[in-house]
Amino acid sequence: MSPLRWDVLAVSFLLALPVLALGLRGDLGTHDVVTRLPWCLAAGWGVVALLRWAATPCPSATPRPSASPAPADEDPDPAAP
Repeated sequence: MSPLRWDVLAVSFLLALPVLALGLRGDLGTHDVVTRLPWCLAAGWGVVALLRWAATPCPSATPRPSASPAPADEDPDPAAP
């Protein structure tokens, strides 16, 4: 998975908003903001990778039958005469 996908960049931007806000407010220097932005990209990539992994259904090893047939020795409708 590329770190430059649109979903990774969107999550990274959301994670970078507090860092950018602190930089604009003057609490963080330019050097601090620039060194923390790659961590926001890495965290965004990790979040998207985790969500994609969690949303992917597990492949089943054996196919399950949709309906199990009634055993041959039992009556399928016990209320019937």
